[in-house]
Amino acid sequence: MNSSFYIILFLFVLSSCSEVNKEPIIDSKVYLTVLGIAQDAGFPQAGCEKANCQLYWDGKEEKRHATSLGLIDKSTGQQWMFEATPDFKEQLHHLKEESGTNELSGIFLTHAHIGHYTGLMQLGHEVMGASGVPVYTMPRMNLYLHENGPWDQLVRYGNIELINQRGDSTIAISDNLSVTPFLVPHRDEYSETVGYRIESKSKKVLFIPDINKWDVWDRNIVEEISNVDYAFLDATFFDQNELPNRDMREIPHPFVEESLELFSELPESERAKIIFIHFNHTNPLILNSMERKQIENLGYKVAFEGMKIEL
Repeated sequence: MNSSFYIILFLFVLSSCSEVNKEPIIDSKVYLTVLGIAQDAGFPQAGCEKANCQLYWDGKEEKRHATSLGLIDKSTGQQWMFEATPDFKEQLHHLKEESGTNELSGIFLTHAHIGHYTGLMQLGHEVMGASGVPVYTMPRMNLYLHENGPWDQLVRYGNIELINQRGDSTIAISDNLSVTPFLVPHRDEYSETVGYRIESKSKKVLFIPDINKWDVWDRNIVEEISNVDYAFLDATFFDQNELPNRDMREIPHPFVEESLELFSELPESERAKIIFIHFNHTNPLILNSMERKQIENLGYKVAFEGMKIEL
């Protein structure tokens, strides 16, 4: 065969691969975009010498940012972030490029662990010098930011405006969208912990990046999933053997294996709602692994940066 045949074949294969990896175009003006998928410390994690992290240091894997969602309403020119992570600057840039809007309409925080609020520092006097960015918090989180430096300076300088939320109390943030926080059990050293229900006129989404275990919650996660269209769920650790030098009881999360067992009897339509997120750097789901493919073959989704959910 002549060389032109191989050139055509190569271009066809290249085109096919591009289509597989290309994000579907979202026609809706209201949608969620995934800004990060990793546990608080991101990927790779500082001091990590494990095989997963070495792939990054060897230039074979890309960085993964700490878990965050962006919420965009192009019809009103508004955009919000869920979590202010240590990767805030890259995530804000991505969100603005995605939405075409510069103004940040607000930030919703879940709790006071480092991967979920410390990005607020980027709004401060030394960096953006922002003015009155609404930051939605529960009462203990609000008090923590008011009474502890350097966060209290953000309040005193007017870089952020803290807005108190109450559990199960819905806030309308635009004509098209509302947000409802709800308490979940977690290691609440400095603040309470919440998940969120994000609602448009036609869709409902759960966001629970951190929870101790499903069976210690006063709600039934299976019932909660049945009442929404999508559910971003805590998948920090794949199994109990992931951190052999740590007592996993001190850092409880639902292991992915436990969640799979709990959800195994769900019909395919319900499993398709579940999107696993918030992966520790040791979790094989953070990479394009065999475990990831197995999860997807069971009908679940695994979050990736740039993933979009039409609302």
